[in-house]
Formats: sequence, structure tokens, C-alpha cells
Amino acid sequence: MWYSTLGPLEVLRDGHAIDLGPRQRRVLLTRLLVEDGRPVSLTELCRSLWHEEQPAAAVASVRAHISRLRAALEPDRRGSASVLISSAFGYSLKAPCQTRDTVVFERSLDRAREALGLRDLALARQEIDTALGLWRGDALGEAAEYSFALREASRLKAAHQEARELQTTILLQQGEVEHAVRVAEHLTVTAPLREVSWALLVRALYGAGRPVEALRQYERFRGMLAQELGLDPSPVLRKLHTAVLRHDTAALGLPRSSRYANPSAAPSATAPPPRAPLVGRKEEVAGLLDMLKAAAGGRVHWAVVCGDPGTGKTRLLEEATALADRAGFAVVRAGGGPGPYGDRTTALHCLSTSASGAARAPGADDGTRDGSEKVLGDDPVTALVREVTRTPTLCVVDDLDRADPHVPERLSRVAAVLRNAPVVFVCAVRDPAAPTVGAMLAEVARLNTAWLQLKPFTVADVEELLADRGERDSAADAEDLHRRSRGNPFALGELLKLPREQRSGPKARVPATVGAVVRAQLNEVAPPVRTLLSHAAVDGGVVDIAVLASIGQTEHARLLESVDEAVTAQLLLWQEDPDIPASGRYLLPELVRDVLLDSMSVPSRQLLHAALARELAGREGTDPERLAGHLRAAGPLARSVEAGRSHPSRRTASSSPPARRQEQPAATAANREQRHHTPDETAAACGTSAARVDGPRARTPAPVSPSAQTSGRRSPLGRGPTPACGCARGGRPVEDPPD
Repeated sequence: MWYSTLGPLEVLRDGHAIDLGPRQRRVLLTRLLVEDGRPVSLTELCRSLWHEEQPAAAVASVRAHISRLRAALEPDRRGSASVLISSAFGYSLKAPCQTRDTVVFERSLDRAREALGLRDLALARQEIDTALGLWRGDALGEAAEYSFALREASRLKAAHQEARELQTTILLQQGEVEHAVRVAEHLTVTAPLREVSWALLVRALYGAGRPVEALRQYERFRGMLAQELGLDPSPVLRKLHTAVLRHDTAALGLPRSSRYANPSAAPSATAPPPRAPLVGRKEEVAGLLDMLKAAAGGRVHWAVVCGDPGTGKTRLLEEATALADRAGFAVVRAGGGPGPYGDRTTALHCLSTSASGAARAPGADDGTRDGSEKVLGDDPVTALVREVTRTPTLCVVDDLDRADPHVPERLSRVAAVLRNAPVVFVCAVRDPAAPTVGAMLAEVARLNTAWLQLKPFTVADVEELLADRGERDSAADAEDLHRRSRGNPFALGELLKLPREQRSGPKARVPATVGAVVRAQLNEVAPPVRTLLSHAAVDGGVVDIAVLASIGQTEHARLLESVDEAVTAQLLLWQEDPDIPASGRYLLPELVRDVLLDSMSVPSRQLLHAALARELAGREGTDPERLAGHLRAAGPLARSVEAGRSHPSRRTASSSPPARRQEQPAATAANREQRHHTPDETAAACGTSAARVDGPRARTPAPVSPSAQTSGRRSPLGRGPTPACGCARGGRPVEDPPD
């Protein structure tokens, strides 16, 4: 005989089920089995079956059921019953222990525990599989809802939960982490407030190479425990949480065969593609790594990454994201939009939206302290705090100064209230002086914030980058590339995409992406500024104020206004003289110069070369090589320049500012129209006298200094600020280069 109550009641004889009759008779047999051979009085049996609403024939009905059960259990009986017996104390069922599945289950469970303690994983697995294989459903089946069965059903359910937990532990020790995860997930559903089950799920997820998910499940249980019971996790579970943060596999009790301890066990299809090495940012990366380690202890940290467009702010954020992922941090991209940081990245839109429907769960800890809930209220800031404090989190905000104005304002509020949480905020800004981010940066500055100012690459950085590309014999190339790119990582990266002979030298080309960015910057400045830059490009990239003012027939003060705007737009750079303090010259970046020259036709360049040669020929102390270069480039116009050198009065009459003031109204009108011409049109209109700039822009003149600084956008090809403008003049909106 075999009595099974780990599911619907079933009695087997020689492997075949016995027909036990109607439901009430089966419940009666279960009642006797629960007592484990102890007698149950007739009165108690009636009460167990009908509670307080016993029918008049209850006793007769019980006796009839007993008789039918005896016949079913002992069909060949000739004398007294030996299985379902009666005595002065009532009725009892005599079933040997080895014939009852509940006893066999508990004995196998005990043997599995003992084998696991002895590190005999094979035997432990065999015994636990045997024990769990006895279960066919809910314990005691249809009798489980009766009052007499409640205690036994609860005991058996708890034993089953313990058995599944032991099975999970054995699976983890055997390295079957995916199977362990599935079992543990089921355990947390069947017993949502049982801490042991959640601890196993955290361990299994970590062992499966999913530390971020492990931390999220811990936070889920913590919030559930606080909401339902008003309690915190036990010290044991908190230590487990810390072990996940520190990647302490020994404290987690995981074997080295687990996927996280052995990354090579992970499927190669899920491995991210190798990332190019990050050159020239070792100190910044080390600082971010230290912040992540410190934040794991429960303290908020802030970092502000500053730099011109193209200096690699976004690339540094990607590196921080990779570090955070390896450290078990979740990654949140604040400000909205999809993030480029992989599958585990959460796109968080709450900062740039006007409202949030998420309400704070009662009793949930959102990481704030000292009544900060009253400050936050039920708004997007609350949603952000709730999101980033669920688990150790890295929150990255790229291009903060170009984001919606609500974003820095709400981050400022977060900084004011969020102190004690394992969170790191990293914000990238192009211009820290931008008015939209001033208040927010002032708020975080009081929090011992790390300021990471990204500088252009040095020649050594370029050499390292070339070496990583396998170009180790290119020290001279490194210097050429550094000069041409001005150390800007974006421009350098685009140059390296070109064939080696086209990066610098006589066959040098401007990468298409860089050219598009420069042209967009040129379209944002006034026509007189573009004219000035075109003249300087033809003159070798050096701004000679006196010469350019003369050939452009404009006053020095007005020309300096154009110089000021070009410097602000980072289309001109100031190069200090190392020998003379506070002295130097303005230069065009090499790539900007090449773009300007490429935008001009050959006749236009020849006209300007001729005008420059004519001006230089009449000046004392002119560099002969400079003059000869312009004469050669003037082509067929060089003869007219030579002829003009013998009649200096022509040049004087045509280039003198007083003569310009005596021009007729028609000429002045023509000059006003000329302001909207391209460099080619301007040069063609001025003939051999070169292009002219007539009148300043409608703005207040500003003094020019080598340290001129203005808030706004920056050029991707040099250092310094540029005006903030969203569209090219007379064209479509332009995009800034990637960082």
C-alpha cells in the first residue's frame, strides 16, 4: 500500500489506484492520515467533516464511510480490520512510515541536507530530486481547506519551500545557475515575504552574470518588506547585498564555475563589441572609478565633465557606463531619449517632462532624508529619486547646458535633498558659464564635486593612439596630426579614417564630417567675418590686421570687431609669443583654413593673392618669400601687380580709407549689397583691388584680447567659446559634432 497526500489524496495497491469513493469519504481518510496512527473519536470525526452544522445522521454516515473504506483498503479481509481499526478511543489508520509519502519526503530532505553538509553534491542532488518528485500538487489536496488540515498543510508547504530552497543551493554549487534562477524566481512568487528565497534569487542572478538584476531584486524585496511589514531586511541579507556590490564571490558562496566568476562561460553572442582604447583620459577614468567605489558605501557623488565639442565628453561617459556596469551599478540616462549604453541602460524621461504619474509607495525608502519628501512632492524629481535609489545607480546627463531648462533645475533640487544613497551623477557640459546651468552647478559645487576638464590631446597622446592602431613608426605623423587637429579627439579620429597620405602634407584632405562642421560654424558668423577669414586663409592663415584692413578698405576698429567675433566662434586662435609677454598673433586653425580655401574658386583666390601682393609690395620690411608666394599664386594677375608696383599712386588712391569716405552713394549701396555675397562673389566684385568689407555689424564694439571669453557653443576644432546659435544663417539647422 502507498498513501499519498502530497497532492490530491491517492492510495495505491500494487501500483494501481484504489477507488476511495466520494469526496467526504476521502476527506475522512485524510483526517485519519493526518493523525499519524493516533485514534480519533467518532465525535471529533463528525466535527471535522461538518463543523457545527452536523446533520442528524452524521454518526451513521461516518460509520458507513468507515465500513466502505475498510472494504476498499482490505478487500480480502476475513477477520478483524488491521488497517483501519477501532478502539475505545475512536478510529485510527495503521500505515507503516515507509508507505506514506509525507514521511518519505521528509526523510529524503534530511538526507539531502546531510549530504550537502558533507559536500557530496551528487548524493544531495539525488535525494532532493527524490523528495521533490513526490509532490503532485498542494498538500492534502481537497481536504486542505478543512480546519483540521490547516496546520499540517501549512507545515508541509513550508517544508516544500525549504526543499526547493535546498535544491536551489545545490544547483548553485553544481554550477547550474540558470536552472537555479528559475527555481528561485518561483520561490519568491510562492513566498513573497520569505527572505531566504530572495537571498537565493540574488545569489543565483549574480552567479548567472546578472549583478544589476540581482541588486534590483534586492531593492524590490526591500520595498515590499517596508510596505507590507514596515521592516528592513535582516543583517544577513544586507551583507549579501554588500557582497554583490563588492563582487565578493566568497561571501556569496558561489563556486568559480559561476558565469560571473568565469565570464568566458557566457555566450559569445551577448558579449559587447570591443571598445577602442580611451587615450589621454587616465586620470579622469581613475577618478570616476574611485567615485563608484565610494558611492557603493551609500553616499551620493557628483562629477561635472567640461570640454569643447569633440573633446570626448560622450566617450568618457561611455567609459563611466562600462565601469558602472562591471561594478554592478544600474545606468540611467537622465534628460530623455534613448541611451547608447547597452541593454541594461534605462532611458529616463522624467527630467524633461512636465509631470509624472508615479506615486511614492507607502513606506518605501526613496533615499531622501529629513523630510525631503515635502520638498520634492509628487513631481518628476520624485520619480527620478525613486528610480535612482532602488539600486546602486550611475546617472549620466550629456550636454546638460543644451538640455531643456527644466533638467538642470530639477537636478539642482535633487542635489539639495539626496545625500545618502549609492548614486553617482555625471553631468557633461560644454560651457559651465552658460546661464541655464549656473544655479545647478553652484548647488553641486558645495557637495565636493569632481570637476573633470577635458583638454586637447598632447603629441604623446596622439602617439599612443597611433601605437594602438599599429602605427608605431609614426612620430612625425603624430606631430603633423596634432598640429592639424589641434589635439581635438573628434577631428583627430576623423583624420585617422583617411588614408595615411591624405591626413597631412601636400595631399591632405579635410574629412567630410569635419568640413560640414566648419561650414556650419562659418555660416553662423556675419558676412564681414567670413570675408576676413577668407582673406586670412589666402594669406597663409595669419591675421595681419594692417594688411587685411587695407585690402578690405575698412577701418581697423571695425576689422577688430570681426576678429573678436571670429575668436568667439573659435574660428581664430590666439598664439602667444613665448619671448614677448602679452604678445602674439591670431591664426586660423589648419582645417578651418583648408575649408575656406576649398570653398573659393581658383579665380577668386588669384584675385585675393594679387591684392595681397600689391599691398605687400608697397610696404617696407615685407618678407620677400611671403610676397613671392602671393605672386606665384596670383597666376596671370601677377603681371598687373608688377605693373602696379611702378605706379604706387594707383594703390594709394584705391585703398586709402579717406578716398573710401568720398565714394558716391551708388558705390556705398553696392558695398551694402556685397555684405551678403559669398567669398567668391566678394572677390569677383572687387576686381584686382580685392574684397572689401563695408560697415560693422549692428552690435556694440567689444575689445579684443587673447583671453576673450564668451558663453555659448564652441567650435569642434579649437579651444574657446563660440556664440550660442541653433541655425546656420540662411540655411537649415546644423548639428554639432559628436563628442
